[in-house]
Amino acid sequence: MSFDKISQRLESYRNEMVDLQVKLASIPAISPASGGEGEAKKAEFLVGFLKANGFQDIDVIKAPDLDAPSGYRPNILAYYRGRSSARTIWIMAHTDIVPPGELSLWSGDPFKPWVEGGKIYGRGVEDNQQDLVASIFAVKAFRDLGLKPAYDIGLALVADEETGSDKGLAYVLEHSKAFRKNDLILVPDAGNEDGTMIEIAEKSILWLKIKTMGKQAHGSMPERGINAFKAASFLAAELDKLYEAFPLSDPVFDPPISTFEPTKKENNVPNINTIPGEDVFYMDCRILPQYKVEDVQARIRKTADAIEAKFKVKITIEDQQNAPAAPPTPAKAAVVIALEKAVKAVYGKEGKPMGIGGGTVAALFRREGFEAACWSRLDETAHQPNEYCIIDNMVGDAKVFAHIFLQE
Repeated sequence: MSFDKISQRLESYRNEMVDLQVKLASIPAISPASGGEGEAKKAEFLVGFLKANGFQDIDVIKAPDLDAPSGYRPNILAYYRGRSSARTIWIMAHTDIVPPGELSLWSGDPFKPWVEGGKIYGRGVEDNQQDLVASIFAVKAFRDLGLKPAYDIGLALVADEETGSDKGLAYVLEHSKAFRKNDLILVPDAGNEDGTMIEIAEKSILWLKIKTMGKQAHGSMPERGINAFKAASFLAAELDKLYEAFPLSDPVFDPPISTFEPTKKENNVPNINTIPGEDVFYMDCRILPQYKVEDVQARIRKTADAIEAKFKVKITIEDQQNAPAAPPTPAKAAVVIALEKAVKAVYGKEGKPMGIGGGTVAALFRREGFEAACWSRLDETAHQPNEYCIIDNMVGDAKVFAHIFLQE
């Protein structure tokens, strides 16, 4: 069977794919931590659809969650058997979504999806339903054409990706032996507009809350106080020297360096004529894997100590997030090579293995020793008002998955 025939079959599914997108986006699957009921209703619908479309084996792994009305968070593992079970080609998508946010910013109801200008609009349609749907229909094409892939295909449709994955992939990895070290694992949860980025590495993430405590006083008598805002400002400026202290560059990443940026600033005093006795700001640090997070923390603490001594303030530093980088997937890993071939065949582009500053759920696989790659063709509208999925991207990504399924 030629890839052209599979590609043609996938094109014929265009309206069916849109229909599935609309149905899925009409079932809110928001984490209880974000005020929702979880993914149970959506998973129940998906299991029925999968059974009707060629998946012989379906396992639902239920992570207990008393905050969900169902009492659990469902993780679906669905299989379509190939000519060999020596390995499984996995596509892992997530079923949960984020809340819609400010409804006045939407052009329509985020849970009543609409189609306009070659796009589907609605919460969750790009993140992550675009490739959830694409993966299902890539398998459906094989079934409808009576074609067996080279290896078993597995779809992992997991919960809780948006709020930490404890009830999702992390739970599955702990309670299931489904994944093997020689499997190909593709996570379509990062990408770019032309489909050339194959994400294989992530930076460490360190978010810090930095609180400076001095002594409040009248603005006309600064000598009677200790200006916490002034001390914090000097500290923020001194922390810019982290760029000099950790100067390595790695062309795999964009940007290729570690970044250390002051970001959020809390209010201190409400009026102009008061010396603030307390000040709080935050740092977002994205650190190349070549450096230890602990070394960056130690340097920041040393700088804060110097500011404390100079300004007679007290500075506390509290982690808001501390996620050391997972080991990168090798640029020549089997999943990366398979993606490069498929992206070239479908989109006519050269895929490039790259690292990113953000975090993806693929890191959970990598920490467990699995070689996982993130890839998708995205307009990156996730979490935004009027989130949309480009229909051509959805169909094209299904072709990329199908091409990988064909590879020996």
